[in-house]
Amino acid sequence: MNDVQAAATVAPAASQPEGRLGLARWIREGLRTGFLVQARVAGHQPAPWQLLAVVAGVVLLELALGRLEVPGPAEFDLRGWLIPWWSSGLSALLVWAALWRHRSAASAPRPAGVATWFLLSFVGTVPLLLAGEALNIAHARDAIPSWLASGAVAWTLFIGLIVWGLLIQLWLGVQFGLRRWRLVALTSALFGLSLLGAWHFRDSAWEAIRERDDRPRLSLTQETFERQQALWQESVQGLAPQRPGVVDVYGLVFAPYAYEDVFLRESDMVAGVLADRFEAQGRVLRLVNHARTADSLPWATPLNLQRAISALAQRMDREQDVLVVYLTSHGASNFQLAAEHWPLQVPGLTPQDLRQALDAAGIRHRVIAVSACYSGGWVQPLAGDTTLVMTAADPEHTSYGCGRKSELTFFGRAVFHEQLRATHSFEQAFAAAVPVIKRREDEAGKPDGFSNPQIQVGAGIRPVLDQLSRRLDGAAKP
Repeated sequence: MNDVQAAATVAPAASQPEGRLGLARWIREGLRTGFLVQARVAGHQPAPWQLLAVVAGVVLLELALGRLEVPGPAEFDLRGWLIPWWSSGLSALLVWAALWRHRSAASAPRPAGVATWFLLSFVGTVPLLLAGEALNIAHARDAIPSWLASGAVAWTLFIGLIVWGLLIQLWLGVQFGLRRWRLVALTSALFGLSLLGAWHFRDSAWEAIRERDDRPRLSLTQETFERQQALWQESVQGLAPQRPGVVDVYGLVFAPYAYEDVFLRESDMVAGVLADRFEAQGRVLRLVNHARTADSLPWATPLNLQRAISALAQRMDREQDVLVVYLTSHGASNFQLAAEHWPLQVPGLTPQDLRQALDAAGIRHRVIAVSACYSGGWVQPLAGDTTLVMTAADPEHTSYGCGRKSELTFFGRAVFHEQLRATHSFEQAFAAAVPVIKRREDEAGKPDGFSNPQIQVGAGIRPVLDQLSRRLDGAAKP
């Protein structure tokens, strides 16, 4: 008997006569293995066509589920599909090595052969495949609840799936009667192989078909830099002076993320609302990162933000007037406002950066609105007796409406574009906007739940804003 025959023969010849089980029976026994139940296939070997049918079926299932991981148009990537197969080949070699010249010490008949092992393994991992792909699909489609997507829970699920796969291989070794040293060596090798594939070989059989990006890109030429310097001077020199005896509103709109047009549109809208509704014509500075505005608006950088606040403080009455600061961008769970304007290097903005600039400028009355995910984390760092802070979300939730196809963010649209055109009270506008935002998020199917916009109003600024609202209401009457 040669080595190949020895690897395929584990039970004694007199145990049970070799026979053929139907494909459905092999699949059923493989699923039993996946749930760590004894596979009743001792003395039987799968036919070559049965093994090929099982492998083909699992591969097709994996391809179908992988396609669902990619929302929208996708194309098949042959290279990405072939690369992970190296691990299957190496796994086959490891199993063959573990079964080589193996003799079961038990008298009871057991499963035998590399083909049997792999058929049971392929079918047994189908439930594991379905569970893992369900999580991947839900994640790709933003359908995972926030508590399930948190770091600790996500890692627990990931490790749990790896342990499940490891237990399936251990159980197979036990069923085949592998001696302890062979079982430990094989399981350790297969576990290391799975970790290596998970961390370093993430190629996928499906690739999203990217929409052609025809957006203009910033060109960092000498003319651009010189124009930016001139724009800064023009913007600051063009600020209207404070009117004695009148509580004037000054504005600063900051949109640092260049690759979503929604932030450009929102900055224009907010500046217009402040000018039209709060008598702030000539008193609003717009800092925007966008290729189309590189020759018309100053860049939105933390340094320019600091300089803009200082310039506004020099024009306004820092003790009586009101400064409205509106920030619109993507936000992160570390409460940093995203900033991108490649190839220009722009650092992100933190609430501490904004608070420091406002305190250094000595501006007393502040209305600050932050339209970004997780922006509730900005409330406490910015709150004060003479400050109103409102945000598009609480510290644990995303906001909505900041994608490429959005006209305005849900927060900016509801609070500024709609409610502040009907009232001059920031508090009333916020209160009226919140249920509107919730309804729209529910209708849009926001996956992580209600954004839960936040507001905090200092006792010292409330009478100032109430007086401002009454004055503007009176001026609006015919």
